Amino acid sequence: MIPELAPRVRRFGAVNWLGFWTLYAREVRRFLKVSMQTVAAPVVTTLLFLLIFLLALGGQNRNVGDVPYAVFLAPGLIMMAIAQNAFANTSSSLMIAKVQGNIVDVLMPPLSPGELTWGFALGGMTRGILVGLVAAAAMTLFVPLSLHDPVFVIFHAVAASLLLSLLGVLGGVWADKFDHIAAVTNFIVTPLSFLSGTFYSIERLPAPWHLIALWNPFFYMIDGFRYGFIGHADGPLWIGVAVMTGVNVWLLCLCYALIARGYKLKA
Repeated sequence: MIPELAPRVRRFGAVNWLGFWTLYAREVRRFLKVSMQTVAAPVVTTLLFLLIFLLALGGQNRNVGDVPYAVFLAPGLIMMAIAQNAFANTSSSLMIAKVQGNIVDVLMPPLSPGELTWGFALGGMTRGILVGLVAAAAMTLFVPLSLHDPVFVIFHAVAASLLLSLLGVLGGVWADKFDHIAAVTNFIVTPLSFLSGTFYSIERLPAPWHLIALWNPFFYMIDGFRYGFIGHADGPLWIGVAVMTGVNVWLLCLCYALIARGYKLKA
């Protein structure tokens, strides 16, 4: 056998960048292949929420503090679209792979648990942020949006999409069937999103519910993101940054540990 063609161990270094990029690219191409379902449909749903609350419920004639309700509502709807689509991407990717039995195609390549976690998470983040950008562009046709603090907008968009993407990884690893993913969506993601101050200011809530809202991590991603647009926050901004960072680190470690163990992934 020619020495140059003899089989040998391939060295990737500390990080298998080629494998990591391949997994990430696969996740992005997976949702872009059906972009009408994964990008266009969520944007239409977000615009319908905007129209219902402004037109059907008379929100165009109301203010929240000194801010028109439309300007107050729009950032929350954009963030909700970012979060829900980041979760949907990673949870569906892992669940489909497990149900179809091709999860082995992801586990066999020389990818570390960290590379697998980040590959799936960044794919979900990409879909969430893309949907948010398209939704924001569409909303500017109806709502006069302007940026007060772009740093807070970018940070909370990235942190929130990462949080829900990691939650989707966690749900996809844990779930045995699509009913389990639906349960996570219906009993965790959707309630926390709707009770996070997306449609209202928590300053109007009575004492017990106001305190409960401050324990909802989804509130901080909505509140900080909205502050980046209107310059007003209902909660302490830097506590929100700390909560978002801490929850992301915890979820990242948890997902890494489960994937490293092969929990419900390996027979």
